[in-house]
Amino acid sequence: MSDRQVLPHADGWQVLAPGATQASEVFATQDEAIERAREIVHNSGGGELVIHGADGKVRDKRTITPGSDPHPPTG
Repeated sequence: MSDRQVLPHADGWQVLAPGATQASEVFATQDEAIERAREIVHNSGGGELVIHGADGKVRDKRTITPGSDPHPPTG
């Protein structure tokens, strides 16, 4: 599972991994950042997406389901 946050950034909106101090990507719009964060979480086995508003407060939390893994774990 892989969680991500979408937070305000000086240049727009950033996608941030838990515990990270540097954005993995920065986007002009919040919608673009949300979509990319959703893709990352989906492709990494699912998890939580936390979306912050322009004021930095949490405005939404979404559980993202895992994508199709061509090599699922066995046992």
